[in-house]
Amino acid sequence: MAPRTPSPGLKELRRSGEVSELLFLYACATEEPTQLRPIAEELGVTVQAVSHSYRQLASRGLAEVRGGHYLPTVRGVAWLHESLRRLGDDVGDRLRRLRVIRSCRAVATSALREGDPVSLEMRDGVLTAVRGGSGLSRGVAARRAAKGTLVEVGNLEGILPITAALVTVRTISESDLLDPRLGERLLLGIPPEAPALLMAHGLEAYHVLRGATDRPVTRFAVAAASREASQLGVPATVFVLDSDLPRLLAEFSGPAPPPVRVLPLGRGRRRGGRAGR
Repeated sequence: MAPRTPSPGLKELRRSGEVSELLFLYACATEEPTQLRPIAEELGVTVQAVSHSYRQLASRGLAEVRGGHYLPTVRGVAWLHESLRRLGDDVGDRLRRLRVIRSCRAVATSALREGDPVSLEMRDGVLTAVRGGSGLSRGVAARRAAKGTLVEVGNLEGILPITAALVTVRTISESDLLDPRLGERLLLGIPPEAPALLMAHGLEAYHVLRGATDRPVTRFAVAAASREASQLGVPATVFVLDSDLPRLLAEFSGPAPPPVRVLPLGRGRRRGGRAGR
């Protein structure tokens, strides 16, 4: 059987057994083993799996037992070299396409001088530069900056961990729209803390929410806005009519959806009037 064309890259290695065959043949070429068990232990697979890889390679004329050793054939050595070369080219090309961030802009929490070490933090969804380089993500101020202004941070190191914030969906029923106490019930579901976003999906939810609070209410692109806010660690509360809930949740589908919690509107009583900004 003629050998397959050498694997051109990572995508082709997804084929079942391709990685095992490459690693097995590499071990044969560099270690010249007399038994399969040491190779199986080195690769973290069973002896049966290594034996299967050998049979596959041998059937294509790429491996053989010679002098009591498992070895690649001449054709096997050529196939191994070409496969690893193509794999290296593919990995190198992917690395060149990756955008490596060496600098960024952040809001200075205090006056900074050029060269000051800073740590990057996400505060209320805003990337901030804090004096001192002891944080998980750190760099140096590229130029002087006053407190509260943008500063360019260079020589970045580390990774800034950001925990996705919760999107809380509060559902409103048709009967709720007729409730004279709806305004005070809505206030119970509005988080008091900033910078949590307050949103309404659909005309009905927006109308009743605007009548209950003076806080800004986001009405358009609710799913996209709450998804982006969640990625920056900012929670959001979305009010929606029961009948519109499936359409709203569908907009959260796709890769890396935010954590979502759905709760019905509460029925409690609360003193007080309109919520301020």
